[in-house]
Amino acid sequence: MASLYFKVKIYLENNSKNADELFSSGDIWLRDNNIHIWNVSGLAEPTDEQLSDVESDADKIEKLAEVLSTRKAEYPTTQECVHAILDDDLAALQAKRAKVKTDNPKPTE
Repeated sequence: MASLYFKVKIYLENNSKNADELFSSGDIWLRDNNIHIWNVSGLAEPTDEQLSDVESDADKIEKLAEVLSTRKAEYPTTQECVHAILDDDLAALQAKRAKVKTDNPKPTE
């Protein structure tokens, strides 16, 4: 089950709104799994039914976000990449990156 954040994000994007901008500006606040503040010009706060309608899409992007976050944490650092380049060890670097991808596959449709 997708979190409220991802359901609201999909609802906004489906209605041509920039979710990241609205969340970061404070126009939308979520608290205790409820919408606490909704200041979105030209778009009504979503109903429970509207949020249920986007559950499947929200679940997919939430799972993808988790995988990408894990990959980011496990990928070689910039410093490790520079050292691999300077030490002519690109094969090991590519192997490490490939393992991270294999260990953390993107969810399928």
